[in-house]
Amino acid sequence: MRQRNRLHVRLAGTLAATALLFGAMAASSDATRTISLNETGRLRLVSKHGFTLNETGTASGTIKGPISVRLTIVSTSRVSVEVTLSPNGGSVSGSGTASYHKGETEASFSGGLSIAKRSGSYAHAQGAGLKFSGTIARSNDAITVYVSGRLSY
Repeated sequence: MRQRNRLHVRLAGTLAATALLFGAMAASSDATRTISLNETGRLRLVSKHGFTLNETGTASGTIKGPISVRLTIVSTSRVSVEVTLSPNGGSVSGSGTASYHKGETEASFSGGLSIAKRSGSYAHAQGAGLKFSGTIARSNDAITVYVSGRLSY
């Protein structure tokens, strides 16, 4: 009888530990949210220094809110970029490089991004397959940028 009680106590302890483990796993999976980004930003030139354009505007898409872009023309075929989305509750920035093609009325770019900075509710953001592309109007340097990929936060 005593051995049977010990067995029940041990079994109850194992079941309780298992329940706690599954509860912790469920809580951690609920804490992480993954979304598919599909943002469009229409920006206007704020400042221009040499081959660097600083622009701001509003993003529409999955995450709506202010967006800023710092785009530097590195060569006749490459640009570097930093894109910052700042919706309510935090911000997330990505940086990357892209191919660059200059046309008569606009230039275009396309490349990949990696998460560079995070804050607020995006403090633990992770990106997967982040890409950006867009155009630069040669008449006024206004940028239209598209950002896509998966974001977990």
